[in-house]
Amino acid sequence: MTTVTSAVPGPAAEAYEKRPGRWIALAVLVLAVLLVAVDATVLALATPFISEDLAPSGTQLLWIGDVYSFVIAGLLVSMGSLGDRIGRKKLLLTGAVAFGLVSVLNAYASSPEMMIAARALLGVAGATLMPATLALIRNLFHDPRERSLAIGIWASSASAGAALGPVIGGFLLEHYWWGSVFLVNVPVMALLVIAGVRLLPESRDPAPGPWDVPSVAMSLVGMVSVVYAIKETAAHGPGAPAALAAVAGVAALTAFVRRQPRLAAPLLDVRLFRRREFSTAVAADLLAVLGLSGLLFFLSQFLQLVQGRSPLQAGVAELPAAVGAVAASLVAGAAARRFSVRIVVGGGLGIVGAALGGLTALAPGSGYLLVGGCLLLVGLGAGFAFAVTADVILSSVPKERAGAASAVSETAYELGAALGIAVLGSIVTGVYRRFPIPDGVPADAASSAHESLGAAARTAAGLPGQEAARMLTAAQDAFVDGLRIASAAGAAVLLTAAVLAWFLLKDHELGDDTAH
Repeated sequence: MTTVTSAVPGPAAEAYEKRPGRWIALAVLVLAVLLVAVDATVLALATPFISEDLAPSGTQLLWIGDVYSFVIAGLLVSMGSLGDRIGRKKLLLTGAVAFGLVSVLNAYASSPEMMIAARALLGVAGATLMPATLALIRNLFHDPRERSLAIGIWASSASAGAALGPVIGGFLLEHYWWGSVFLVNVPVMALLVIAGVRLLPESRDPAPGPWDVPSVAMSLVGMVSVVYAIKETAAHGPGAPAALAAVAGVAALTAFVRRQPRLAAPLLDVRLFRRREFSTAVAADLLAVLGLSGLLFFLSQFLQLVQGRSPLQAGVAELPAAVGAVAASLVAGAAARRFSVRIVVGGGLGIVGAALGGLTALAPGSGYLLVGGCLLLVGLGAGFAFAVTADVILSSVPKERAGAASAVSETAYELGAALGIAVLGSIVTGVYRRFPIPDGVPADAASSAHESLGAAARTAAGLPGQEAARMLTAAQDAFVDGLRIASAAGAAVLLTAAVLAWFLLKDHELGDDTAH
């Protein structure tokens, strides 16, 4: 290793140890992030094929789609803390082997029950990968400037993976059977393990203390219940199941928060949230992802069900979001040092808000310039905000506890993704379900059409030509109306958050490092 002097804000320059091979090691970590991000989005395209082959019930189909994100959200903090204790390299490589093996189980699932169990196990494996990758970056890159660039590359790979998921999935599904979207994980994970054994350094907390199992259970129950309540409300509206899940989740998380200060070695140091820059960064992280995920989810439906694109064409059409996110993530750290954290984070949130505001002009026949421009803008804004907030969160703790801090950033990402679909989705659904059914459409067909735009398209296929056209047009118009209103609401939230970030982050600069 070499020790060099790096200029950081402060009265004097400080010396930072620079590990040889750290950039090659980063490439290995990027592989893991890409794969988990791709896997989070690729299933949506495969769902119709899985439904046809395995014939799940409606409830089972929802669990197939959701259980992966439920388990990841519930275990991120626990797995991040476990990595601090047993070693992040060990956790990452163990998780990578498990991810590859369970991917095979997913590909060859022969029943809905087997598929749900396999997706849950894949979530367990995925929860080991993301916080371990970010925590290893914290320990590979001691120079804050280098670490900012490394986090930017990490964040850009997550954004690229999420956007490439529909493209890769569309290609595989057009040429192979649905199991191929899982089998593609195996060679990538094999490469990651082989390279990781040689290139990744081990790091852990030298005095970790015990892994508190009751805290793990509280975190799991709390996060799974909250995310379930959010998704249940988005899918079916407010109801008893969502309310009970929300109450159980809040109770479990409250117990978790109260327990941590009493432990000698807490799973998560909740006192971090008293630091204004830390809690603001977590909230900004969540809101940036909320805008990005909500926009991508509903524009995907717009591109396919309103404008008639194929899944692959829709995936390609959404690539400007990935281009913007990758570009912004790579320069976000340098921009935050050149200007300020609050300019980059507040500006990023403002750009996402502006992109959502632009979609208030959307119409069924809108050209691609409007859609592509808004996608590019939301990618740029989310990339700036996500990369810098991850850097702020990671720099707020000593490197020995980087796993738990990384998990907070990842949990904010997962909650933001769920809330983006739920909050914006409830608005879109509320407007959509009030669209008037044309005369002559049977009552059962009308009821089915009001469930979703996809259901309206399937229902229209069984109606006479003129009635089908009128009903489908009414449904598409209502969906676009809902999308415009949801975009306006999202823009208001993001622009307000941008103003708050501007004031709350006014004294924070990158380069302030807890380790020093």
